[in-house]
Amino acid sequence: MARNEELYNAILKGDRNTVQTIFQAVIDQNQDVIELLDDSMIPAMREMGERFSRNEIYVPEMLIAARAMQAGLTLIEPILAQNNHKSPGTIAVGTVKGDLHDIGKNLVVIMLKGAGYDVIDMGTNCGIEKYDEAVSAGAQIVMCSALLTTTMTYMEEVVKHFKNNAAIRVVIGGAPVTQKYADFIGAHGYGRDANEAVKIVEKLIGATA
Repeated sequence: MARNEELYNAILKGDRNTVQTIFQAVIDQNQDVIELLDDSMIPAMREMGERFSRNEIYVPEMLIAARAMQAGLTLIEPILAQNNHKSPGTIAVGTVKGDLHDIGKNLVVIMLKGAGYDVIDMGTNCGIEKYDEAVSAGAQIVMCSALLTTTMTYMEEVVKHFKNNAAIRVVIGGAPVTQKYADFIGAHGYGRDANEAVKIVEKLIGATA
């Protein structure tokens, strides 16, 4: 299936009503929603991610596009489940213990879902036990987000906790976090923004495949 330009542009503009209309029509006509996801939706969110990385757009525009994307995903997730659509992997995402900020975490969740991953959204204020629950539920990568310098130190606790589990990778990110800090605590990856976070996941999943 060629790219659906109307759907692609609707996501770029954050027009969730158009996204829902297009997907509902495809579902009603029993057409292939997976191709629509792969050929139109994922490329649109990748484009938004690249624009975000280049500082051509900012968090509000990303959130609007992400919500439009979610409007389509909500309609097709039951179909993907029925068709046993194979995900590249399962990723757990949560803001670390003591931190209640979730905008950055929510963007990462949407971007990962848009890229076809199964995502366990653990929410905010996540202690070790929440990450353990996610790993027990099948997560191969755990992602830690923080907005505060006072809470980002908990990321080191998460890294230490999974240090002896060779099957689990830990990726960190958030406003105060840097590559230097990720290297210091021994994290497997660092995402400067939601787009970079998805790229890191793709590399890590590819390396373990």
